Amino acid sequence: MSAIIIDGAVVAERMRTEVAEEAARFTEQYGYPPGLGVVLAGDDPASHQYVRMKRRACEKAGFDSIPHYLPQDASQDEVEEAVSTLNADPRVHGILVQLPLPPHIDEERVLRLVSIDKDADGLHPANIGLLAMKGREPLYTPATPTGCIALLKEVDTQISGANAVVIGRSNIVGMPVALMLIKEDATVTVCHSRTKDMQDIVRKADIVIAAIGKPEFVKGDWLKPGAVVIDVGTNKIDDPEAEKGYRWVGDVEFESASQVARAISKVPGGVGPMTITMLMVNTMKAAWRLAAKEQ
Repeated sequence: MSAIIIDGAVVAERMRTEVAEEAARFTEQYGYPPGLGVVLAGDDPASHQYVRMKRRACEKAGFDSIPHYLPQDASQDEVEEAVSTLNADPRVHGILVQLPLPPHIDEERVLRLVSIDKDADGLHPANIGLLAMKGREPLYTPATPTGCIALLKEVDTQISGANAVVIGRSNIVGMPVALMLIKEDATVTVCHSRTKDMQDIVRKADIVIAAIGKPEFVKGDWLKPGAVVIDVGTNKIDDPEAEKGYRWVGDVEFESASQVARAISKVPGGVGPMTITMLMVNTMKAAWRLAAKEQ
């Protein structure tokens, strides 16, 4: 068996074209573009790179981008003031707080401060709480998990009734994507560092979402033949044969997994582009909601 390779960049580009068309309609109707505010505190190179990519994508789609860059030693009050400023700005419809924040910052307090109406990243505790409740719907769902679900649907994955395994229990990916799978009527097991017999659990899964942050952790012989695999991991490993001396790999060993799975997402170029796209989708949704409220 040779797996279908799920190219998130292709899916994301198609969706971004639709978002750009929607942004143009919004701008024509209201006289100003959708706006995304970003709070970035600290000097983490990966975070700065992610924010640059998100800003470029939004600006290309016709969004306004309003950044608040703060130093590594920014105080709790300064970070919260940046969020409050964006909350109060009527031209800002979505707010992204780039994680991780510096270790001395109370992340929970900052995320709680983001207006739930502008929670473009879908990580406000109230939105996560609604996601966890049967019969309730959050205003916005977290960007990366939403991208994972979209990629599953791109290859016509039968989610309802499926056995799904999520590897990793982070607040950003693992836990919310498990909740989203449950909402789609999958039976979900969350594996983590304390899970016993993880390989046996994974081998029973029709759907595997790997988000544990360990390079090539999941091997092909862990997988049930025909499983669909979404690899959230982005890990930099040394490779003397590569032009730059390193390469990026996922949490799944691609070569062996692609011989067993029915479909598997690329790394890089799988979930990453979808995360940015879903951030834009949420911001666009927020823009329509907030503009309608103001009328």
